[in-house]
Amino acid sequence: MSLDSQTALAHLPAGLRDELLTEYEKIVANYRERRWEASELDGGRFAEVAYTILDGYLKGQIYASTAAKPSNFEQSCRNLANSNGSFPKSARVTVPRVLVALYDIRNNRGVGHVGGDVSANHMDAEFVLHSAQWVMAEFVRLFHGVDIATATATVDILVDRVTPFIWQVGTIKRVLIQDLSLADQTLLLLYSSAAALTDRTLAEYLEQDRLANYRRVLQRLHSDRQVEYQQLAGTVVLSPLGTTRAEHLLSIYGK
Repeated sequence: MSLDSQTALAHLPAGLRDELLTEYEKIVANYRERRWEASELDGGRFAEVAYTILDGYLKGQIYASTAAKPSNFEQSCRNLANSNGSFPKSARVTVPRVLVALYDIRNNRGVGHVGGDVSANHMDAEFVLHSAQWVMAEFVRLFHGVDIATATATVDILVDRVTPFIWQVGTIKRVLIQDLSLADQTLLLLYSSAAALTDRTLAEYLEQDRLANYRRVLQRLHSDRQVEYQQLAGTVVLSPLGTTRAEHLLSIYGK
């Protein structure tokens, strides 16, 4: 089971829901394009919108028409814990604590880090991305009443799995690592997509004009149990083995 954004957050006012989705999509887009500092900045704006939603929810669903920054963000988030105890602890305590951390990253993104081989901005952007994904899943759970698995699956559908090595141009996706085999490029494309892809879509992404030849690549991946390829339907789904391979590739090229 999965839900679209309108259904998943249907209990929120349309204006705030749209603001939240807009800020979330900015975080994802900046991460994909490896613009780490921009991703962090959007994390701060995302936190402000999320705070406004929680504030209205805990006041008995009396929502502001648009998101606004409180004068003292950290203290305002802490004050949410004093709300009526009948509201879920997640809304009163847990999510606000995550928002404070997100906001702190935004305010301190220029702080130097001593040592280490990984860019501090990159590490901070990783935190911003996954924190925002967690908050989105929690909002789906709170505002639609679904279980955690469905909430997580819904967020995966809202925005495909993020990797900076997949570039989307309109409806087309391109793999930005030049020296990969067709099989490995296929795995990365499948990894970046929340839903199954068709052999024709993959062939278009990979600029394979001879579909019959490309289908042999898919058949080999199927034989290796890295994908499930239903030839009659033309659908291709990544397997746990294929996921492991894709994540291994990302770990190598992400260094």
